[in-house]
Amino acid sequence: MSRSWSRSLHACVGAATALAALAALTACGGGADAPAEGTAEHPVTVTFWAWTKGSQEVVDAFNASHDTIKVKFEEIPSGGNGGYPKIANAVKAGIAPDLLSIEYPMLSQFVSQGSLQDLSGYLTDDIKKKFLPQTIKLTTLGGKNWAVPFDASPQVFYYRKDFFEKHHLTPPRTWDEFRTAAAQVRKAAPDTRIASFFPDDPTFFQAMAWQAGARWFTTDTARNAWQVDTTDPATLKTAEYWQGLIDDDLVNTSSSFSPEWTSGLKQGTLVGYLGASWSAGVLAGIVPEEKGKWAAAPVPSWDAAQTASGMIQGSTFAVSENSHKKAAAVEFALWMATSEAGIKARIGASTSTALPASPAMVPVAQKAIDTSFFGGQDLYALYLQAGRSIKPDWIWGPSTGATNSALGDQLREAVGGGSTLSRAVRTAQDATVADLKKRGLNVEDAS
Repeated sequence: MSRSWSRSLHACVGAATALAALAALTACGGGADAPAEGTAEHPVTVTFWAWTKGSQEVVDAFNASHDTIKVKFEEIPSGGNGGYPKIANAVKAGIAPDLLSIEYPMLSQFVSQGSLQDLSGYLTDDIKKKFLPQTIKLTTLGGKNWAVPFDASPQVFYYRKDFFEKHHLTPPRTWDEFRTAAAQVRKAAPDTRIASFFPDDPTFFQAMAWQAGARWFTTDTARNAWQVDTTDPATLKTAEYWQGLIDDDLVNTSSSFSPEWTSGLKQGTLVGYLGASWSAGVLAGIVPEEKGKWAAAPVPSWDAAQTASGMIQGSTFAVSENSHKKAAAVEFALWMATSEAGIKARIGASTSTALPASPAMVPVAQKAIDTSFFGGQDLYALYLQAGRSIKPDWIWGPSTGATNSALGDQLREAVGGGSTLSRAVRTAQDATVADLKKRGLNVEDAS
């Protein structure tokens, strides 16, 4: 990819609206890789930035098994702790690495800024069939593929099996049953709560709304516009439900991973955790002394006859706009996501319980993880079922930062009694629309 193409890309994107920008990224040119890239005559080194545990081990395994493509890895802070600003600044300076780890919620924002390259020519139909279709949809914008999915992160309910058995409780299948069980837990042990509502983590609430059928962002291709509605009926239903649990003191409201939250787990005053597939490894690391006392179940749904899930985070691999080695970078990304050696190296080197976005890789993850903390339960059978039930219509818009900032502030207020969750999503709506307009993107307030 030439520097002249890079300058043309920025000029093209600068004149485009949100959806037009996505199309323009392809229309302005694609920067073909050199035909001999990654051959014995022309070996290449791909640079890679990520923060996930096990990344160095994956790179080591790839380098040990490949001669013509090598990978140089640099660990960066997690996205929310400075990784994304570091990536954005590097792209602007023209020094970004070839391959980047980017979570699904942030992908659209980087695409709309012209920071990533279109990978459609490499993700053929046969390759896309290797992944859960929901993950392909989440990485497809403007009809183009912008990243290789690595994991899916469907919601899961983790609970203290010993507490539930002692008090003759069963894992709730529906949200109505969850509220009933929450009251029963508090009655059995007044200081104990069934689970938490995280006021500091907007992605927790977003996943709940997603599961209920919300669609905060849609696209109007005829008008080249983003349509935003964070106050649709599914979201308001979710907000009212959780507001009731908070008002009635049926859930813990400590910040996620805070000392208070961790203390609740260790002291047994918190006997459930509404997390994602990756949360099992986190939980086992926090309370290893409770080995054998925990179990996992499908997240409650609104309809007893139909399981459903949203997603909490989840990661992809994208090629930066600065890269001249797209073919090699994609080869490495696909190796990480769809090869047995790649999955085994990543998961086996950490306590991660990530669900591979490629269902064929689930048995590999299954063998790599010690599930004795959960009494040997087959977690991955549950995760795969949950992954297949992810609501398929959700897409992330190009203003995740503004949405989450406004929503996060209001969630804290709602927990403290100074606001409500219904008001929080209204504030998020206004902030999102204002941010998109400020950035010169075509947006319609669909609320």
